[in-house]
Amino acid sequence: MDEPVTATSPRTVRRPIMSQWWTDVTFLHWPADPASVAPLLPHGTRPDLFEGRTYVGLVPFRMERVAIGRRPALPYLGTFPETNVRLYSVDERGRRGVVFLSLDAARLLPVLAGRAGFRLPYRWSSMRISRSGNRITYTGRRPAFARRRTGGRAGAYRVRIEVGEQIGEPTGLETFLTARWGLHVDWFGRTLHLPNAHPTWPLRTATLLGLEEEVIASAGLPAPAGPPCSVLYAPGVPAVFGAPTGATH
Repeated sequence: MDEPVTATSPRTVRRPIMSQWWTDVTFLHWPADPASVAPLLPHGTRPDLFEGRTYVGLVPFRMERVAIGRRPALPYLGTFPETNVRLYSVDERGRRGVVFLSLDAARLLPVLAGRAGFRLPYRWSSMRISRSGNRITYTGRRPAFARRRTGGRAGAYRVRIEVGEQIGEPTGLETFLTARWGLHVDWFGRTLHLPNAHPTWPLRTATLLGLEEEVIASAGLPAPAGPPCSVLYAPGVPAVFGAPTGATH
């Protein structure tokens, strides 16, 4: 049986292997055909569905205060812009998660560590987050030399939003898209689940003012045919990750 969709984690991370803050987070989502995304998921997982649909997410944000275990946050290297293209998955134990198709980050050493330590598809990119009042702009581009070093494909984006009102009671879909309590990753042919926990997202409405992006198609998905069906913003939450476990029985 699949675990329920909940605004807080169904698991407690007692011994974190990593902690971090996610700030200035914008969630853009498009519906996707489950059959078309299923081949992109790790073995032993399937597309997670909400009312028969699965979703593709483009999520730019700022990573802050990255720390290993319970150690102090890393200076300089622990804070940088990041953007991910993601799908949603369920494993054979019923645990819901995220599958990252690409993760762009503005620090080379965390990119190399993420690729080597967790086999995550990190790419080094030139990135910037700027803010003027309630308007936020995220920009990113993978330099040619960085693509050669990390095996990345071409990809650039520019996202502009205006932050709106606090959401008192998120809809079922809004919770489904944002409250994800782990990630699934292919580890040398074995699928692992890395649990995470954080406070309930302080979600706000957001208006998309502009979007130019190549990263979704670059990740192996069809380019979006229209505007996102959901645009959300959150000022941030602290998060912890626990030790990975197998995703299959």
